Amino acid sequence: MTEITADKLVSIYIKLRDKRAQALKAFEELDTELKTQQDMVSDKLQEMLKEIGADNIKTKHGTVTRTIKTRYWTSDWANMFQFIKDNDAMYLMEQRIHQTNIKKFLEENPDQLPIGLNSDSRYTVSVRKSK
Repeated sequence: MTEITADKLVSIYIKLRDKRAQALKAFEELDTELKTQQDMVSDKLQEMLKEIGADNIKTKHGTVTRTIKTRYWTSDWANMFQFIKDNDAMYLMEQRIHQTNIKKFLEENPDQLPIGLNSDSRYTVSVRKSK
């Protein structure tokens, strides 16, 4: 029985990674093209809805509904955070932990573990192509 060498596994790994990268690039190019076409159709449907003064149209292939989506952001985080604190409105924030910052904090403060903090550590393998 022939044993597979680390060199052979690295070669296979790099080939697979490169093929995945090529496939992803091709997909992203096609997806961008299709998204552009879809946006053009969406714009035309928006115009139709506006022209007839309607918020929806039902056709034999489907229903088009026009809705307003609003997105909020701030250009002044210091004032936004103060506003949130002043109004006891922490619910305006998303609940997630910045991975790099918590890792650094725990390294610098090993005796300060937040209650309820969970972690999962796993070994991973990274492979770099030789030049």
